[in-house]
Formats: sequence, C-alpha cells, structure tokens
Amino acid sequence: MGTVEIDKINFQLVIRSHIITYGDAATPVLTEQMRDEIETMWNEPQAEINWHNQTFNVIFRITSSFQPGIPAIEIYQNLDPKNNYFRIEEYAYGNISFVDGLGCNSGYFKTENLYKGSTTAAHEYGHTLGLDHPKDTDFRGKGVPGIMYPRGTLVDSPFQYNPAARAGDNTNGGTMHPKFRKVTNKDIALLKLKELSFENEIAILGNFSSIWHPNHSSLTT
Repeated sequence: MGTVEIDKINFQLVIRSHIITYGDAATPVLTEQMRDEIETMWNEPQAEINWHNQTFNVIFRITSSFQPGIPAIEIYQNLDPKNNYFRIEEYAYGNISFVDGLGCNSGYFKTENLYKGSTTAAHEYGHTLGLDHPKDTDFRGKGVPGIMYPRGTLVDSPFQYNPAARAGDNTNGGTMHPKFRKVTNKDIALLKLKELSFENEIAILGNFSSIWHPNHSSLTT
C-alpha cells in the first residue's frame, strides 16, 4: 500500500510506501535489505506514463523502520496509507511468506525467503499494491519472468533452480528460481495509476488490512 503523488514540476508520479517490521526475527539490517530490494527493483524499469499529454516518470520512494515492540493497537488504528506492517519470523504456517490480500498493508514473512536477492519482498510488495499472480504460469519462450510470477512457474531453463532439469520437475528444480524475477513496465502499467482518484495531487494505492500477526510458532494446530 502507498500513496501516489503528482509532481508537476519534475514531471514525476511518486509512489511512497513505508515498511515497518516487527517480530522475533526482524532486525534493522533485514528491514533495510527489504526496503532497498523493493525500491531498487520497482525503480529498475525507469517507467514512464503519458499524463495529460506530458511524460511523467514513475518513481518509488520506499522508507522503513524496525519496530520490534509495536503494539497491535497501533497497527489496527493506523490511518497512514504509506504504512505497511510485516511480521518476520523463522517459522511461518504453510512454510511461505505472504501478505493479507491484494491491495493491503500487512503480512508475515519467513526469514528463509528473505535472503539477499530473493525478490520475495519486492514480489509481496506488488501484492500490497493490488497486483495478482499472472493466470498463465507457463512463461517458457518469453525470457526473464516478471516480478509477480509465483514459485512453480515454468520458465526457460536458465531461469530454473536447476537449468539441467526437465521443465516442471519440482523434485529436481525444473521451475522458476525467484531470484530471476524482474519488475517490468508491464507490472507498472497494471497498477493503473491514471485511473486512481486524486485529491490535492495525491491518491491512495491499495487498501488498509491492518492485521497484527502473532508468531506462528506459538499457534496450536
């Protein structure tokens, strides 16, 4: 989730989001790593949008803060659309990181998915902006997969976990390795920024989910 600001002086559409981490496995270093991955990857396409017969650059400005002791009530009552709250733990139910829907501002991350270059933070951030997984997950013959392709996607062999594996062979690494995903101009276009409702040159991208998550290791099955 974030805000979109029209900067008519510099001809920019600036998307601002603030990443807040908490949980037993959250650290300042990991928080900064997530922030940097999101900002770097989403700015990589150097996307442009034609707006009222002018070309505007799409710029992502991501900030972050490590708040291990944040109370649940602060998340529930948050009214700032820039704030996104992510719990980080070593264990996650279902063994995967996730956010709380398409266009949301909260989620739960598993540390195993957050190694440097994993693209997990950038992928989940796309969900917070409202982007879903593509319906067709057979990307063979199309080159580098976009950021919103999920694990299990079929890709050309150089982008698999194991380039020598048969496509689709999950046991031997015959599916997409997430580290090869990239944000593309198509991903930016799918945000439909020009269709947002702007007031005083600012619009909201996404919606409030504002869910505080407990540590999954404390949950009983």
